[in-house]
Amino acid sequence: MTKVFVYGTLKRGGRNQRFMAGQRFITEARTPAGFTLYSLGYYPGMIRDPHDTHGVTGELWEVDDACLALLDELEGVDEKLYERVAISLAAPFVAERAQTYLYLCSLEGRAHLGATFPV
Repeated sequence: MTKVFVYGTLKRGGRNQRFMAGQRFITEARTPAGFTLYSLGYYPGMIRDPHDTHGVTGELWEVDDACLALLDELEGVDEKLYERVAISLAAPFVAERAQTYLYLCSLEGRAHLGATFPV
């Protein structure tokens, strides 16, 4: 089982939440400062941002290997749209590490969202 931090359409109530069916929701969570969201249309992209002071809000899930492979496909890991990386989470989950997806493509013309993507 792998812990995954999700911040967009995979969250409960999100339009892609069905991909999390059968997996275990742990809790709402937040990244430490240094991450931010941009709008990519119907979904967000999270990037590292050394100027960010808030982090990103989302959810922590525990997923099996089959779900993780499905998420990699959904997020376009092989196409280099996103990369899956391990990050630490913010308090009170400082000791927690989770996999998450960082956006890799151009943000030109994209709206900055900050910490939250509404579902």
